[in-house]
Amino acid sequence: MINTKSICLTLGLSFSFLLAGCGNEDAPPPEEEDTVNYSEEVEYSIIGIEPGSGTMDLANKTLEEYDNLEGWNLLDGATVGMLTTLGEAIDNEEPVIVTGWTPHWKFAQYDLKFLDNPKETFGGSENINTITRKGLEEDMPNAFTILDRFYWEPEQMQEVMLAAQDVSFKEAADNWVNENEDLVAEWTEGVDQVDGKSIELVSTPWDTERSSSHVMQAILEQQGFNVKITPVDPAVMFQAIANSEADATLSPWLPATHASYYERYKEDFVDLGENLTGAKIGFVVPDYMDIDSIEDLEPNN
Repeated sequence: MINTKSICLTLGLSFSFLLAGCGNEDAPPPEEEDTVNYSEEVEYSIIGIEPGSGTMDLANKTLEEYDNLEGWNLLDGATVGMLTTLGEAIDNEEPVIVTGWTPHWKFAQYDLKFLDNPKETFGGSENINTITRKGLEEDMPNAFTILDRFYWEPEQMQEVMLAAQDVSFKEAADNWVNENEDLVAEWTEGVDQVDGKSIELVSTPWDTERSSSHVMQAILEQQGFNVKITPVDPAVMFQAIANSEADATLSPWLPATHASYYERYKEDFVDLGENLTGAKIGFVVPDYMDIDSIEDLEPNN
């Protein structure tokens, strides 16, 4: 005799399993994995560098151009402070956003990435140019020739920058010049020695420019020049060259970073062109942050 109660129970269980397998439209959706709100975690703040620098001008422009950065703060200060904050955040694997540029030793020491910048508010790839005062070619043709020939790659600049984390920039540059005699010989070929003639280079106070200025100092000193390096802000740098208060600089970032200063003084100096290409500026984050674009940030409402 068939047990109808058992059949009903079996059919009921089967129907329940079928519903479970197909899903229940009225059932709540499964909980999504929590995502980190990086904007909130960094307190809607970006760690910057010295106020008045080209980098900070472009960073402020970026905050103005992106609607999703409404209410954000750009914190100015010293470059060394930015690097300290970055290093501490990475040591603790915490989120952080900084103004950054390459070449720089931090990209060799840490795993970092630029946030995509669809509006290109920082510009694209940058060059670093060499400019001189008017009349330098006539007054110091030997120095002018070397300055005009000088060109190196970002990786070569970073070698000096990395070495300068353990020794002075002068020692790092002297060592690099001694280790790259063939390249230096190309820059100095056919250039006569001088006897203690003085030349002044002005430089912005950042590791990129410290590297190029001290390398040039080492090369010119080998040629018999007495070289002085004076660190100044970008505005003063352009003004000093335009007014012939200094002889040359290897520090202007173009076409975007120092564009305003370049346009203001371009009739009053000589532009020798790029001494390095492939530089870049933007907002930088550690690679462990799961964020790729400035547009991924959220407004501070």
